[in-house]
Amino acid sequence: MGKESLKGTIKDILLEEKLIRAMLHTIQGVGSGRLRQLIARFGSALNALQQIEGSQELQDEHWLQQIVQKSKEIHPADILESLHGQGIKLVIPEEEGYPELLRQLTDVPPLLYYKGNLPAGQEALAIVGARKATPYGRAAAESLAKEVAGQGIIVVSGLARGIDTAAHRGALAGRGITWAVMGCGLKHMYPPENQKLAEEIMAKGGALWSEFAPGMPPEPQLFPARNRLISGMSRGVVVVEAALRSGALITVDFALEQGREVFAVPGPIFSQMSKGPNHLIRQGAKLVEGFEDVCTEIPSFAGLGHMTNPSADRGTESADIGKQEDQRGISREQQQILNQLSDIPTHIDQITMNSEVPPEQIPLALLELQLAGRIEQLPGQFYVLAYKC
Repeated sequence: MGKESLKGTIKDILLEEKLIRAMLHTIQGVGSGRLRQLIARFGSALNALQQIEGSQELQDEHWLQQIVQKSKEIHPADILESLHGQGIKLVIPEEEGYPELLRQLTDVPPLLYYKGNLPAGQEALAIVGARKATPYGRAAAESLAKEVAGQGIIVVSGLARGIDTAAHRGALAGRGITWAVMGCGLKHMYPPENQKLAEEIMAKGGALWSEFAPGMPPEPQLFPARNRLISGMSRGVVVVEAALRSGALITVDFALEQGREVFAVPGPIFSQMSKGPNHLIRQGAKLVEGFEDVCTEIPSFAGLGHMTNPSADRGTESADIGKQEDQRGISREQQQILNQLSDIPTHIDQITMNSEVPPEQIPLALLELQLAGRIEQLPGQFYVLAYKC
Protein backbone atom coordinates (compact mmCIF):
# COMPACT_ATOMS: atom_id res chain seq x y z
CA MET A 1 0.00 0.00 0.00
CA GLY A 2 1.43 3.40 -0.99
CA LYS A 3 1.79 6.33 1.39
CA GLU A 4 -1.09 8.26 -0.18
CA SER A 5 -3.38 5.23 -0.01
CA LEU A 6 -2.41 4.65 3.63
CA LYS A 7 -3.10 8.29 4.48
CA GLY A 8 -6.49 8.00 2.81
CA THR A 9 -7.32 4.87 4.78
CA ILE A 10 -6.34 6.48 8.09
CA LYS A 11 -8.37 9.57 7.23
CA ASP A 12 -11.44 7.43 6.47
CA ILE A 13 -11.06 5.51 9.75
CA LEU A 14 -10.78 8.75 11.74
CA LEU A 15 -13.84 10.17 9.99
CA GLU A 16 -15.88 7.07 10.81
CA GLU A 17 -14.63 7.10 14.40
CA LYS A 18 -15.58 10.71 15.06
CA LEU A 19 -18.98 10.31 13.39
CA ILE A 20 -19.75 7.35 15.65
CA ARG A 21 -18.66 9.40 18.67
CA ALA A 22 -20.99 12.18 17.54
CA MET A 23 -23.82 9.67 17.13
CA LEU A 24 -23.21 8.31 20.64
CA HIS A 25 -23.26 11.88 21.94
CA THR A 26 -26.91 12.15 20.91
CA ILE A 27 -27.89 9.46 23.45
CA GLN A 28 -29.25 10.95 26.65
CA GLY A 29 -26.78 10.43 29.47
CA VAL A 30 -23.79 9.85 27.19
CA GLY A 31 -21.53 12.86 27.63
CA SER A 32 -17.76 13.19 27.48
CA GLY A 33 -17.28 11.10 30.63
CA ARG A 34 -19.30 8.11 29.39
CA LEU A 35 -17.67 8.40 25.98
CA ARG A 36 -14.22 8.26 27.59
CA GLN A 37 -15.23 5.16 29.56
CA LEU A 38 -16.46 3.49 26.39
CA ILE A 39 -13.26 4.22 24.46
CA ALA A 40 -11.09 3.07 27.38
CA ARG A 41 -13.06 -0.18 27.61
CA PHE A 42 -13.21 -1.07 23.90
CA GLY A 43 -10.29 0.87 22.40
CA SER A 44 -12.44 3.07 20.16
CA ALA A 45 -16.06 4.01 19.58
CA LEU A 46 -16.01 2.01 16.35
CA ASN A 47 -14.83 -1.15 18.16
CA ALA A 48 -17.39 -0.54 20.88
CA LEU A 49 -20.26 -0.40 18.42
CA GLN A 50 -19.10 -3.53 16.60
CA GLN A 51 -18.59 -5.55 19.78
CA ILE A 52 -21.84 -4.47 21.42
CA GLU A 53 -23.85 -5.27 18.29
CA GLY A 54 -22.38 -8.80 18.29
CA SER A 55 -22.85 -9.55 21.99
CA GLN A 56 -26.17 -10.12 23.73
CA GLU A 57 -24.33 -10.19 27.05
CA LEU A 58 -23.06 -6.65 26.51
CA GLN A 59 -26.51 -5.51 25.43
CA ASP A 60 -27.85 -6.59 28.81
CA GLU A 61 -26.21 -3.40 30.11
CA HIS A 62 -28.99 -0.86 29.54
CA TRP A 63 -26.87 2.06 28.33
CA LEU A 64 -24.95 -0.21 25.92
CA GLN A 65 -28.27 -1.46 24.59
CA GLN A 66 -29.20 2.17 23.91
CA ILE A 67 -26.10 2.47 21.71
CA VAL A 68 -27.26 -0.38 19.47
CA GLN A 69 -30.76 1.10 19.26
CA LYS A 70 -29.45 4.56 18.39
CA SER A 71 -27.18 3.16 15.67
CA LYS A 72 -30.29 1.69 14.01
CA GLU A 73 -32.14 5.00 14.20
CA ILE A 74 -29.41 7.38 13.06
CA HIS A 75 -26.78 6.91 10.40
CA PRO A 76 -23.52 8.72 11.28
CA ALA A 77 -23.40 10.29 7.80
CA ASP A 78 -26.74 11.99 8.53
CA ILE A 79 -25.17 13.61 11.59
CA LEU A 80 -22.30 14.94 9.47
CA GLU A 81 -24.71 16.43 6.94
CA SER A 82 -26.76 18.05 9.69
CA LEU A 83 -23.71 19.55 11.39
CA HIS A 84 -22.22 20.87 8.16
CA GLY A 85 -25.52 22.55 7.37
CA GLN A 86 -25.08 24.58 10.56
CA GLY A 87 -21.39 25.29 10.04
CA ILE A 88 -20.41 22.93 12.89
CA LYS A 89 -17.33 20.74 12.55
CA LEU A 90 -15.89 17.90 14.62
CA VAL A 91 -12.38 17.16 15.80
CA ILE A 92 -11.05 14.30 17.96
CA PRO A 93 -7.71 13.97 19.82
CA GLU A 94 -6.34 11.58 17.19
CA GLU A 95 -6.57 14.29 14.51
CA GLU A 96 -4.44 17.30 13.60
CA GLY A 97 -6.03 20.55 14.68
CA TYR A 98 -7.23 19.27 18.05
CA PRO A 99 -6.08 21.77 20.72
CA GLU A 100 -2.62 20.51 21.62
CA LEU A 101 -2.72 21.32 25.33
CA LEU A 102 -5.97 19.40 25.82
CA ARG A 103 -4.16 16.21 24.82
CA GLN A 104 -2.09 16.54 28.01
CA LEU A 105 -5.15 16.14 30.24
CA THR A 106 -5.94 12.86 31.99
CA ASP A 107 -9.61 13.43 31.12
CA VAL A 108 -9.06 14.56 27.52
CA PRO A 109 -12.38 15.39 25.81
CA PRO A 110 -12.94 12.59 23.26
CA LEU A 111 -14.88 14.83 20.88
CA LEU A 112 -15.07 18.59 20.34
CA TYR A 113 -17.45 20.62 18.21
CA TYR A 114 -16.31 23.89 16.72
CA LYS A 115 -17.38 26.65 14.37
CA GLY A 116 -14.74 28.75 12.68
CA ASN A 117 -11.08 28.09 12.07
CA LEU A 118 -8.22 25.98 13.41
CA PRO A 119 -4.99 28.00 13.33
CA ALA A 120 -1.63 26.29 12.90
CA GLY A 121 -0.07 27.80 16.04
CA GLN A 122 -1.92 27.12 19.25
CA GLU A 123 -0.13 29.00 22.04
CA ALA A 124 -3.02 30.28 24.12
CA LEU A 125 -3.78 32.28 27.26
CA ALA A 126 -7.15 32.39 29.03
CA ILE A 127 -8.55 35.68 30.33
CA VAL A 128 -11.62 35.27 32.54
CA GLY A 129 -13.54 37.16 35.19
CA ALA A 130 -16.79 38.59 36.45
CA ARG A 131 -19.93 38.99 34.39
CA LYS A 132 -20.82 42.09 36.42
CA ALA A 133 -17.52 43.74 35.60
CA THR A 134 -16.66 47.33 36.45
CA PRO A 135 -15.34 49.82 33.87
CA TYR A 136 -11.88 49.28 35.37
CA GLY A 137 -12.11 45.52 34.91
CA ARG A 138 -13.42 45.69 31.35
CA ALA A 139 -10.72 48.15 30.38
CA ALA A 140 -7.99 46.01 31.98
CA ALA A 141 -9.21 42.84 30.27
CA GLU A 142 -9.48 44.48 26.86
CA SER A 143 -6.08 46.13 27.14
CA LEU A 144 -4.33 42.91 28.22
CA ALA A 145 -6.10 40.82 25.57
CA LYS A 146 -5.13 43.29 22.85
CA GLU A 147 -1.51 43.08 23.97
CA VAL A 148 -1.52 39.27 24.18
CA ALA A 149 -3.21 38.79 20.81
CA GLY A 150 -0.74 41.20 19.24
CA GLN A 151 2.02 38.74 20.14
CA GLY A 152 0.40 35.95 18.14
CA ILE A 153 -1.10 34.21 21.18
CA ILE A 154 -4.71 32.99 21.10
CA VAL A 155 -6.92 34.62 23.74
CA VAL A 156 -9.32 32.05 25.23
CA SER A 157 -12.46 33.03 27.14
CA GLY A 158 -16.09 32.05 27.60
CA LEU A 159 -18.12 34.63 25.61
CA ALA A 160 -19.99 35.57 28.79
CA ARG A 161 -20.98 39.12 29.63
CA GLY A 162 -18.42 41.37 31.30
CA ILE A 163 -14.77 40.35 31.37
CA ASP A 164 -15.12 37.56 28.78
CA THR A 165 -16.69 39.92 26.26
CA ALA A 166 -13.98 42.52 26.90
CA ALA A 167 -11.24 39.90 26.43
CA HIS A 168 -12.64 38.77 23.08
CA ARG A 169 -13.03 42.38 21.91
CA GLY A 170 -9.50 43.21 22.99
CA ALA A 171 -8.06 40.28 21.05
CA LEU A 172 -9.92 41.38 17.93
CA ALA A 173 -8.72 44.95 18.41
CA GLY A 174 -5.17 43.58 18.58
CA ARG A 175 -5.71 41.91 15.20
CA GLY A 176 -5.29 38.53 16.85
CA ILE A 177 -7.20 35.29 17.23
CA THR A 178 -9.61 34.50 20.03
CA TRP A 179 -11.44 31.30 20.99
CA ALA A 180 -14.82 31.32 22.74
CA VAL A 181 -15.63 28.19 24.75
CA MET A 182 -19.36 27.73 25.16
CA GLY A 183 -21.35 26.37 28.09
CA CYS A 184 -23.94 24.94 25.69
CA GLY A 185 -24.18 23.26 22.30
CA LEU A 186 -23.25 25.28 19.23
CA LYS A 187 -26.82 25.44 17.96
CA HIS A 188 -27.41 27.91 20.77
CA MET A 189 -25.94 31.35 21.44
CA TYR A 190 -25.47 32.39 25.05
CA PRO A 191 -25.73 35.17 25.89
CA PRO A 192 -27.86 36.00 22.82
CA GLU A 193 -26.60 39.58 22.62
CA ASN A 194 -23.11 38.27 21.78
CA GLN A 195 -24.22 36.76 18.46
CA LYS A 196 -22.56 39.56 16.48
CA LEU A 197 -19.36 39.24 18.52
CA ALA A 198 -19.31 35.48 17.89
CA GLU A 199 -19.63 36.07 14.15
CA GLU A 200 -16.77 38.56 14.25
CA ILE A 201 -14.60 36.08 16.17
CA MET A 202 -15.10 33.48 13.44
CA ALA A 203 -14.74 35.97 10.58
CA LYS A 204 -11.36 37.07 11.93
CA GLY A 205 -9.79 33.62 12.22
CA GLY A 206 -11.06 32.47 15.61
CA ALA A 207 -13.45 29.74 16.68
CA LEU A 208 -16.34 28.83 18.96
CA TRP A 209 -15.82 25.58 20.88
CA SER A 210 -18.00 23.16 22.83
CA GLU A 211 -17.76 19.60 24.12
CA PHE A 212 -21.55 19.40 24.37
CA ALA A 213 -23.84 17.98 21.71
CA PRO A 214 -25.01 20.84 19.45
CA GLY A 215 -28.60 20.83 20.69
CA MET A 216 -27.67 21.10 24.39
CA PRO A 217 -29.17 24.33 25.82
CA PRO A 218 -27.22 26.50 28.28
CA GLU A 219 -27.69 25.19 31.83
CA PRO A 220 -25.86 26.16 35.04
CA GLN A 221 -24.40 22.67 35.59
CA LEU A 222 -22.62 22.80 32.22
CA PHE A 223 -20.46 25.82 32.96
CA PRO A 224 -17.89 24.15 35.25
CA ALA A 225 -17.10 21.73 32.40
CA ARG A 226 -16.81 24.74 30.09
CA ASN A 227 -14.38 26.35 32.55
CA ARG A 228 -12.28 23.18 32.62
CA LEU A 229 -11.98 23.38 28.84
CA ILE A 230 -10.95 27.05 28.96
CA SER A 231 -8.05 26.35 31.31
CA GLY A 232 -7.14 23.10 29.55
CA MET A 233 -6.68 24.87 26.21
CA SER A 234 -4.38 27.49 27.70
CA ARG A 235 -0.85 27.79 29.08
CA GLY A 236 -2.18 29.96 31.85
CA VAL A 237 -5.28 31.66 33.22
CA VAL A 238 -5.55 35.38 34.03
CA VAL A 239 -8.35 36.45 36.36
CA VAL A 240 -9.55 40.03 35.90
CA GLU A 241 -12.17 40.83 38.55
CA ALA A 242 -14.12 38.20 40.44
CA ALA A 243 -16.06 37.97 43.66
CA LEU A 244 -14.79 35.46 46.21
CA ARG A 245 -17.53 33.05 45.09
CA SER A 246 -17.15 33.17 41.34
CA GLY A 247 -17.08 30.86 38.34
CA ALA A 248 -13.75 32.40 37.42
CA LEU A 249 -12.25 30.88 40.57
CA ILE A 250 -13.57 27.47 39.48
CA THR A 251 -11.50 27.97 36.33
CA VAL A 252 -8.49 28.64 38.56
CA ASP A 253 -9.08 25.38 40.45
CA PHE A 254 -9.06 23.48 37.15
CA ALA A 255 -5.95 25.36 36.03
CA LEU A 256 -4.08 24.30 39.16
CA GLU A 257 -5.14 20.67 38.70
CA GLN A 258 -3.96 20.81 35.09
CA GLY A 259 -0.59 22.34 35.96
CA ARG A 260 -1.32 25.70 34.32
CA GLU A 261 0.04 29.05 35.45
CA VAL A 262 -2.37 31.29 37.37
CA PHE A 263 -2.29 35.08 37.13
CA ALA A 264 -4.44 37.87 38.55
CA VAL A 265 -4.89 41.54 37.78
CA PRO A 266 -5.01 43.51 41.05
CA GLY A 267 -8.02 45.74 41.60
CA PRO A 268 -9.12 48.69 43.74
CA ILE A 269 -9.57 47.69 47.37
CA PHE A 270 -13.01 49.33 47.51
CA SER A 271 -14.51 47.06 44.85
CA GLN A 272 -16.09 43.68 45.63
CA MET A 273 -14.92 42.57 42.19
CA SER A 274 -11.31 42.92 43.39
CA LYS A 275 -11.76 40.40 46.19
CA GLY A 276 -11.13 37.36 43.99
CA PRO A 277 -7.98 38.52 42.17
CA ASN A 278 -6.48 40.09 45.29
CA HIS A 279 -7.12 36.85 47.21
CA LEU A 280 -5.40 34.85 44.45
CA ILE A 281 -2.37 37.13 44.60
CA ARG A 282 -2.14 36.58 48.36
CA GLN A 283 -2.28 32.83 47.68
CA GLY A 284 0.62 32.99 45.22
CA ALA A 285 -0.90 33.87 41.85
CA LYS A 286 1.36 36.06 39.72
CA LEU A 287 0.39 39.72 39.68
CA VAL A 288 -0.25 40.95 36.13
CA GLU A 289 -0.22 44.50 34.82
CA GLY A 290 0.65 43.63 31.23
CA PHE A 291 1.94 40.99 28.84
CA GLU A 292 5.53 41.16 30.09
CA ASP A 293 4.37 39.87 33.49
CA VAL A 294 2.85 36.82 31.78
CA CYS A 295 5.78 36.27 29.45
CA THR A 296 8.28 35.98 32.31
CA GLU A 297 6.33 32.98 33.68
CA ILE A 298 5.59 31.23 30.37
CA PRO A 299 8.84 30.92 28.37
CA SER A 300 7.08 29.56 25.27
CA PHE A 301 5.41 32.96 24.82
CA ALA A 302 8.75 34.75 24.47
CA GLY A 303 9.70 35.72 20.95
CA LEU A 304 6.35 34.81 19.36
CA GLY A 305 5.84 38.36 18.14
CA HIS A 306 7.35 41.81 18.37
CA MET A 307 7.75 42.61 22.06
CA THR A 308 6.11 45.93 22.75
CA ASN A 309 6.59 48.09 25.82
CA PRO A 310 3.30 47.58 27.65
CA SER A 311 4.06 50.16 30.31
CA ALA A 312 4.23 52.90 27.69
CA ASP A 313 0.53 52.49 26.85
CA ARG A 314 -0.82 50.98 30.03
CA GLY A 315 -3.57 52.99 31.68
CA THR A 316 -4.05 55.38 28.76
CA GLU A 317 -6.19 53.38 26.35
CA SER A 318 -9.40 53.54 28.34
CA ALA A 319 -8.93 57.22 29.03
CA ASP A 320 -8.67 57.78 25.29
CA ILE A 321 -11.90 55.86 24.75
CA GLY A 322 -13.77 58.46 26.75
CA LYS A 323 -11.81 61.51 25.60
CA GLN A 324 -12.07 60.83 21.88
CA GLU A 325 -15.86 60.95 21.93
CA ASP A 326 -17.88 63.86 20.56
CA GLN A 327 -17.50 66.75 22.98
CA ARG A 328 -20.81 68.50 22.10
CA GLY A 329 -23.09 69.15 25.05
CA ILE A 330 -20.26 69.09 27.61
CA SER A 331 -19.68 72.24 29.64
CA ARG A 332 -16.21 73.61 30.35
CA GLU A 333 -16.52 72.52 33.99
CA GLN A 334 -17.58 69.01 33.02
CA GLN A 335 -14.73 68.75 30.52
CA GLN A 336 -12.22 69.68 33.23
CA ILE A 337 -13.55 66.80 35.31
CA LEU A 338 -13.48 64.38 32.36
CA ASN A 339 -9.85 65.30 31.69
CA GLN A 340 -8.94 64.01 35.16
CA LEU A 341 -10.68 60.65 34.84
CA SER A 342 -9.60 57.37 33.30
CA ASP A 343 -10.26 53.68 33.99
CA ILE A 344 -8.38 54.14 37.30
CA PRO A 345 -10.82 55.12 40.10
CA THR A 346 -10.37 58.75 41.22
CA HIS A 347 -11.80 60.03 44.52
CA ILE A 348 -14.02 63.11 44.60
CA ASP A 349 -11.54 64.87 46.90
CA GLN A 350 -8.77 64.45 44.34
CA ILE A 351 -11.05 65.72 41.58
CA THR A 352 -11.86 68.78 43.68
CA MET A 353 -8.20 69.51 44.49
CA ASN A 354 -7.01 69.20 40.89
CA SER A 355 -9.86 71.13 39.28
CA GLU A 356 -10.53 74.83 38.77
CA VAL A 357 -14.23 74.09 39.14
CA PRO A 358 -15.64 75.61 42.36
CA PRO A 359 -15.97 72.83 44.98
CA GLU A 360 -19.71 73.45 45.44
CA GLN A 361 -20.27 72.76 41.71
CA ILE A 362 -18.38 69.44 41.62
CA PRO A 363 -21.20 67.14 42.91
CA LEU A 364 -23.72 68.54 40.40
CA ALA A 365 -21.23 68.27 37.51
CA LEU A 366 -20.46 64.67 38.47
CA LEU A 367 -24.17 63.82 38.63
CA GLU A 368 -24.80 65.37 35.20
CA LEU A 369 -21.90 63.39 33.71
CA GLN A 370 -23.31 60.19 35.21
CA LEU A 371 -26.76 60.91 33.78
CA ALA A 372 -25.17 61.58 30.40
CA GLY A 373 -23.48 58.18 30.56
CA ARG A 374 -19.99 59.70 30.49
CA ILE A 375 -18.76 58.51 33.90
CA GLU A 376 -19.63 55.89 36.52
CA GLN A 377 -19.53 56.13 40.30
CA LEU A 378 -17.89 53.36 42.33
CA PRO A 379 -18.31 52.70 46.06
CA GLY A 380 -16.61 55.24 48.33
CA GLN A 381 -17.19 58.25 46.02
CA PHE A 382 -14.68 57.09 43.41
CA TYR A 383 -15.31 57.84 39.73
CA VAL A 384 -14.16 56.35 36.40
CA LEU A 385 -14.88 57.01 32.75
CA ALA A 386 -17.84 55.02 31.46
CA TYR A 387 -16.53 52.24 29.26
CA LYS A 388 -18.21 51.81 25.86
CA CYS A 389 -18.32 48.24 24.50
